[in-house]
Amino acid sequence: MVDNLFMLNYIFVMKLDYDTAAALLGQLGNQTRLKIVRELVRAGETGIPVGEIQKVLDIPNSTLSHHINHLRSVGLVWQEREGTILRCFVDYEKIDSIVVFLTEECCAAEVKYSK
Repeated sequence: MVDNLFMLNYIFVMKLDYDTAAALLGQLGNQTRLKIVRELVRAGETGIPVGEIQKVLDIPNSTLSHHINHLRSVGLVWQEREGTILRCFVDYEKIDSIVVFLTEECCAAEVKYSK
């Protein structure tokens, strides 16, 4: 049975090619970067200041900057300055596109591999 809501979301999500999907997943393959993205997802549309991410993950500022730069390089994360605060946001469309990429051919070969 196909989830209609999933299919509706699929229509509005950008379609990834293998190179782009590999680049995005490659950056998420690092435990610290994955934790950063999860914190940003928890924060929602309002994002979260870099200092708060650093407190939650308890890592040095330079290490956090290094990992955020990797996430920014593939467009998973972007930043906005608000006076002295640097706020990070996650690109939900890219996150959704990764899920769609991984699941878009779900059960396509079901008949082929069944008895």
